[in-house]
Formats: sequence, C-alpha cells, structure tokens
Amino acid sequence: MATFLKTELTGSTDGRPTLVTATSGSGTLLHTATPTAGYGDYDEVYLWATSASTSPQGLSLQWGGTTYPDDHIRTVIPASGGGPVCIAPGLVLQNALVARATAETASVISIFGFVNRIVGP
Repeated sequence: MATFLKTELTGSTDGRPTLVTATSGSGTLLHTATPTAGYGDYDEVYLWATSASTSPQGLSLQWGGTTYPDDHIRTVIPASGGGPVCIAPGLVLQNALVARATAETASVISIFGFVNRIVGP
C-alpha cells in the first residue's frame, strides 16, 4: 500500500510563498522532488501564483529541466486582485528533478503550494 505525506515545497520557508526573482536562465527554485526514481515513488506538486503587478505578467515553469520549449509550461498571471491562479494541478516529479520559475518581471509573482509525496506501492 502506498504512503502519502503532505509537505511544503522545498523552495519554501515554512510553507510561505516563494517570490519569483528570476527573469531568465535557471529560474527561482520552487521544489526538488524525491530522489527516488522507482515505480510508485513520486511527488505530486500543486502550485498557485499571484501577482502584485498592475498588469498581467508572463510566467514560465521549468518542469524537471530548463530546455525550451520541452521543459517549459508558460502561462499569464492576471494583475493583482485577480486571486491565485492554479499553475500546477498535481503534476508529477521524481528522481530529484527540479521545478523552477521565471517571470516577465522580477519580484512581482509569488508562488505557493504543497506536495503530496507518494511512496509505494
């Protein structure tokens, strides 16, 4: 039987949002997945983003790598007041792969979320 453990993102401090400061290259660290590469061991990652900007902002998640376009999930985050936007609805990572983010403008998008670490079967 699989074991589930709900935990904070490794790039977060005590579960607080992570401010995206990177605008290019290797993005701001959000989470490093479980080091296990076996069947049944993985991290199910849930992320939301908010913006402090008065205009919509482009955001790129680097999912497991930094190669464009293969590892990038691009989206637009609405201007402030729009509420949190789901940007990773339980996407899976394992084998110590990393989730990072770059933003169109530095230090206006905050990302928060959690991980369901699944160890099994």
